[in-house]
Amino acid sequence: MASNLTLSSSYNAKMNPDIQNERNKATFDYINLTYLIDGSKEKTERRRYIQSLVENDPDFQHKPLAFMTREERYSNSIRKAILAVKKMDALGLNDPWEMEIYKGAANRSEDPSLTLHASMFLHAIINQMDTDQQAKWSEQTFGYTIIGTYAQTEMGHGTHLRGLETTATFDPKTNEFVLHSPTLSSIKWWPGNLGKTVTHAAVAAQLYSQGKCHGVHMFMVQLRSLEDHQPLPGIELGDIGPKLGYSNIDNGFLRLKNYRIPYDNMFMKYSKVQRDGTYVKPPRAKLTYGSMVLIRSFIVGSMGAQLAKGATISIRYSAVRRQSEMELGAQEPQVLDFQSQQLKLLPYLATAYAFIFAGKKMKDTYIQSSNAISEGDFSVMPELHATSAGLKAFTSWVANEGLEIQRMSCGGHGYSQASGFPELYATTVPACTYEGENTVMMLQTARFLMKCMTRASNGEKLHGACSYMSERVPSRSQASSLEHFLNNNFIIQAYKHRAYRMATAAAMSVQEQLKKDKPHHEAWNNSHFHLLKASEAHCHLYIVNNFYEYVMESDTPPSVKDVTLTLFHLYALHGISSKKGDFLHDGYFNGNQIDLVEKQIIQLIAKLRPNCLALVDAFDFSDTILDSVLGRYDGNVYENLYKWAKSCPMNKKEVPDAYGKYIKPFLMENRSKL
Repeated sequence: MASNLTLSSSYNAKMNPDIQNERNKATFDYINLTYLIDGSKEKTERRRYIQSLVENDPDFQHKPLAFMTREERYSNSIRKAILAVKKMDALGLNDPWEMEIYKGAANRSEDPSLTLHASMFLHAIINQMDTDQQAKWSEQTFGYTIIGTYAQTEMGHGTHLRGLETTATFDPKTNEFVLHSPTLSSIKWWPGNLGKTVTHAAVAAQLYSQGKCHGVHMFMVQLRSLEDHQPLPGIELGDIGPKLGYSNIDNGFLRLKNYRIPYDNMFMKYSKVQRDGTYVKPPRAKLTYGSMVLIRSFIVGSMGAQLAKGATISIRYSAVRRQSEMELGAQEPQVLDFQSQQLKLLPYLATAYAFIFAGKKMKDTYIQSSNAISEGDFSVMPELHATSAGLKAFTSWVANEGLEIQRMSCGGHGYSQASGFPELYATTVPACTYEGENTVMMLQTARFLMKCMTRASNGEKLHGACSYMSERVPSRSQASSLEHFLNNNFIIQAYKHRAYRMATAAAMSVQEQLKKDKPHHEAWNNSHFHLLKASEAHCHLYIVNNFYEYVMESDTPPSVKDVTLTLFHLYALHGISSKKGDFLHDGYFNGNQIDLVEKQIIQLIAKLRPNCLALVDAFDFSDTILDSVLGRYDGNVYENLYKWAKSCPMNKKEVPDAYGKYIKPFLMENRSKL
């Protein structure tokens, strides 16, 4: 059932017949699902219009990224970032969502340059500076008279913020802070655009005053001259070199050598140093970490978007690719018709939707919590920190696993840069370590879970993400038929049971260690196995529960609700099948029930098969943004793969320079021996 709206005029080109046949099979109009993803019909139309402004603008056109050197990619990325700022200003685009759409379209599959300037740097100014400081620095940041980044991670310390070594010592004689990198491991390492681009940085450092350390605080530090961009005296800067991905970004290092900054450059909304050196502490110590929580909260949805791109590429290509035989002498079947291919791809298609919808919930939660914090209500902080940390880890792990399966499902062509997967994977995998290494993030969530378990065991009724700990969860599932495994209550109860059991096992492990007279830190370390499993089960439940609520609360046509509910059932049951040991362990499910789960998965796969193309079309990625020859909307893969290869810079010369330098002398030398 094709939509009467098209993504761009280029999609009116001749379609690959297999792709067109797939679209004709759909039982729903995909555009209604696109409206659900975007939030409304009006938002979809506005997004498409903004994207079209970029895609039809010749200033944003360039050769394929795969054919650029790193220096070219960096320069091109900065060019587009600055161009986008100018053009958005000329267009009057100032809504954050619209600006994000515009910049995303301009940068295609790359992570945009200057991202940290408009996110963590600006967020720190608005949320951690006092009113007078905000007035000064936000004007310069919004006006781009300076360019900033967020410098927290060091060569030797990342996730463990309390261990940061950079120091900021207050000198009451000059009314200045002296910033210093005392060791090699204290050099700031990794901040985006730090290497060659920015003029300023929000720097995290250990505050010293009156001979005492008061923990990590933020400081505004000018790094380069605003006249010639040279590093200022006492500042050493540079690019950290090539990485697995992010080739367009100059991730950098910063070494501070007793560098002095003015008194007013300390972020002083919640804590400050008085002129005589007296320290005034914040109401909550972790208020300094707000910018990290912002990024973690938004990672959930971005991991869904990355999986959605992978699903679009792999499913469209699997509809075009014909290979092997099902029936002797018959036409080679579409790869997508093999059940094994469906079992690889469709669960991650469902996962993409689950993460996208969970990302919307997480973003709303962050905004609501931030508003409460700004009004002095800090009670929301523990759950916000714990949920954002755990979901960041859970979704990024799954996304990277899924992208690799999607890539391999494209066979040999998935290895080519033309597929889009190398760039897609390289921009997704860092999420497992930036803004907190995933294992450490899961353990932070576990700390919160253990506190909640204590409260629940004391009879307190819990609310929010841990409410299941104070509910009466059945100890055995009563499901006895295939239909029971489409019963949403049965499914969610199973996940609640698993999460509660895992949390209980983790709490018991810690207690058993303490009873052996182990100090708390050792008891905790010896219980990591159970604590990590508890966090994973908790996050999995959050995604399942949120997916179901989002689908049931959505105002969409019955055909769309039916297909999204099918996606929910596939996501949830595939999770049970993948983690069957957790559900079998204490007898909540028995072997026969797991057999029913897996039979139901096969039925759900078959039910979704006619809608595969419509479900990826609903993500609404234009060819420009998807940046994949294999995932083209029109399905004309082979002719365009050939064109892509022909345009490779190495093919500009029929005979390479290496022939004259190495190949010819080698051949001539060998021939002379004959």
